Amino acid sequence: MRLLLVLLVLSAGSVAAAEPIQVTETDQRVIIETSALKAEINKQGYVTGVYRQTFVDKATGFRDAGFGLDIADWIMEPGSDEAYRDRLDEELIYRFGNLYHGNRPKRSIEGPQICTQAKVMQPHVIRGDDFVAVRQQFRYRTAAPGKKTGSLWTQWLVFPQGKRYFISMDRIDAVNDSDAMFLRLDMPGHIRHSGGDTFEEVYLSYHGTIPSSEFAEDFAPEAKFNYRRDSNRVPERFIRAYRLRDPETGRLGPWLAGMTLDPDVVHEAWCHQRGYVCMIEEIGGRPVKAGESFSAAFIVGYFDSIDDMRRVYDAHRGATSLEVTAEGWTLSGPEAE
Repeated sequence: MRLLLVLLVLSAGSVAAAEPIQVTETDQRVIIETSALKAEINKQGYVTGVYRQTFVDKATGFRDAGFGLDIADWIMEPGSDEAYRDRLDEELIYRFGNLYHGNRPKRSIEGPQICTQAKVMQPHVIRGDDFVAVRQQFRYRTAAPGKKTGSLWTQWLVFPQGKRYFISMDRIDAVNDSDAMFLRLDMPGHIRHSGGDTFEEVYLSYHGTIPSSEFAEDFAPEAKFNYRRDSNRVPERFIRAYRLRDPETGRLGPWLAGMTLDPDVVHEAWCHQRGYVCMIEEIGGRPVKAGESFSAAFIVGYFDSIDDMRRVYDAHRGATSLEVTAEGWTLSGPEAE
């Protein structure tokens, strides 16, 4: 492995911003408005990523249809926790053999589930000439027996002026060893619907397009549309998207896509119905030693076509890391020789 050359750098003065990005901070949220998007990051309650139904595409007026975008959960690994469940906090228990988790044994290494249990975040905002970035961090405070607490989750969200998408990264700096540690995320995010009223179809680059009618009844993650790196061919691109639909009028909107820029970092990805379309994605899934880290980089946003998604993806392919200063932001990552 060798370092990939920097894929993209946006720095102060590199692009003449047509207008300043508006940033408003309240006790509850960071509110960002570019020329193309509106987005809100929650400080309290349900946290991480972009808060539910606040991600607005100015070109069409559509917004996300789920519980949030790039939402962070537990640090996990394969295997069952049944032998020590009586010593686990209820929130760390992972029950499998059901429709919502499927049959594959998994267990939490550290918790809690950040999005629902961290409760409070202190986002750090960086304002560049042509972008705004938000960093969020959390140290895990519960752990399975024999494991330490204190691994650090870091998320960057970068909103470039004029783009209908944001760039993000989720990273774990680990304090535990694991043969196959992974971070569980929602990517791009779950889809809330009633009989497919909020979306027309789903696109998975490793499967194809799927009509909303396929999600009329609940089914387990592995029943269909499941991706696993150990049993599927790693795709050229890792893109998961849904075509929005106005539930009131039936009018079709843009695609909302979550694109993992290095397909090889994805351990498993679900796309199944459990009262909503569950778009869980797990990154990592390889050996990690205490003191090491792993990360994934994403582009999340609105596109008019699948070809548009592919063009943007290919411009940033291979990135796993995102670095940000007031002067600019940089995507980089590993490249197989």
